[in-house]
Amino acid sequence: MLKLSLTASGLLDKSSFDAWSRQKQAAIHKAVATGMHSGGKTVADTVRSRMNADFTVRKPAFVRSLRAKVYDRNPDKLPALLIGSKIPWLGIHMRGGTISGRMLIPLTEEGRRIGRRAFKRVIDTLIRSGNAYFIRKNGQAILMAENIKENASVLTRFKRAERSRTGAKSIKRGTEIPIAVLVPAVSMKRRFDLEGTVRGQMPVLARAIEKQLTKI
Repeated sequence: MLKLSLTASGLLDKSSFDAWSRQKQAAIHKAVATGMHSGGKTVADTVRSRMNADFTVRKPAFVRSLRAKVYDRNPDKLPALLIGSKIPWLGIHMRGGTISGRMLIPLTEEGRRIGRRAFKRVIDTLIRSGNAYFIRKNGQAILMAENIKENASVLTRFKRAERSRTGAKSIKRGTEIPIAVLVPAVSMKRRFDLEGTVRGQMPVLARAIEKQLTKI
């Protein structure tokens, strides 16, 4: 999340605000908050467009999670604008870094992903069928499953990935199929610049606020 204050951003001098009368301060406070509400919507829309460009979005709710919220309850302080999402894992994509702890990384076809819940259902189904086991290959622990009729539906995407990797036209019954690799940690590159996108929209926010201030 990114919280913008007018004083820190240089859009308004706090000393000038403090010099006004209480009545004038209240009018300015209201005008700034109104400008932030309207300008914040435009900024949020721009950030959502950036999210659509930077991520493979499968669920619209992911993009809609990005919100603009104005904090204006304290009359003695200028309002502030918060741009962010409550989705916890978005932060690692903004900063980059390493996620520690043993994790299963799905071995799906390149460019195709599987959601966490869907992947968990696959693993649960395979375990219930007794069709999930690890092998050691090239120093890595690989979760495997046999291509059996009982698990045909949950193995579809993994069979497709295996055909893509090997060039095989089909996967025979009983063939071992790689499902996931067990890793101790995952390094993530920074792929979403929330701060840069928001700061690039500061002129838009400034114009929205100035428009309201001229009405005082």
